[in-house]
Amino acid sequence: MRFFWVFMALWAVALPVQAGSGQIVVTGQGTVDSVPDLAVITLGVSHQREAAGDAVKEVAVTSGAILNALKEMGVEGRDMQTSNLSLSPVWDNRTSGQAPKVAGYEARNQVTVRVRDLAVLGEILGQVTASGANRFQGLQFALQNPRPALDEARRRAVADGLSRAELYAEAAGVRLGPLVEIRDGFEAGPHPMPMMREAMASDMAMPVAEGDLSLSATVTMTYEIAE
Repeated sequence: MRFFWVFMALWAVALPVQAGSGQIVVTGQGTVDSVPDLAVITLGVSHQREAAGDAVKEVAVTSGAILNALKEMGVEGRDMQTSNLSLSPVWDNRTSGQAPKVAGYEARNQVTVRVRDLAVLGEILGQVTASGANRFQGLQFALQNPRPALDEARRRAVADGLSRAELYAEAAGVRLGPLVEIRDGFEAGPHPMPMMREAMASDMAMPVAEGDLSLSATVTMTYEIAE
């Protein structure tokens, strides 16, 4: 009886894979590098004065000069947004053992700007600094319409998934069957890439290297194993 069960176990192990009894699941990835055509800069103004009104007034004047400079550089009103306008006391607590006193007030204002002509980006940065901007919160590059690049990344992800499935089927000695499921996965980007181009429009312009942007997509694909 023991011999019978050992024989049955060996026979079961030796059975070939039946048609439709297995699947190949792969993950495909695709990446597209694109040249950015949009920059988003976040800058601001801050001033400290003894009187709150004086601090607010000076920030207002400087902010107006910055917005006028941006308009003269061709930036449209829809691409400028004012935010984070604030006023806070400046405390003088240098005297030990005494309660802190208000030494003055600090007013702040922040402006977010979309620059659609990267050829003048460096000059814009120089102009806003000359107009009184003394706070700089960041610079990001982007695509005005990322959809075509993302769609191409998705196509490449599907092609990569098919190539992987064919390779695995060949390596396993089976034939690749039909695609039975495809799932959209993680999409990332744009990420800056280290290909540099300087944007300098005048002597007062700030040199800017916008680089390339990398957009990626991932898909999970399931294939049947054919007969």
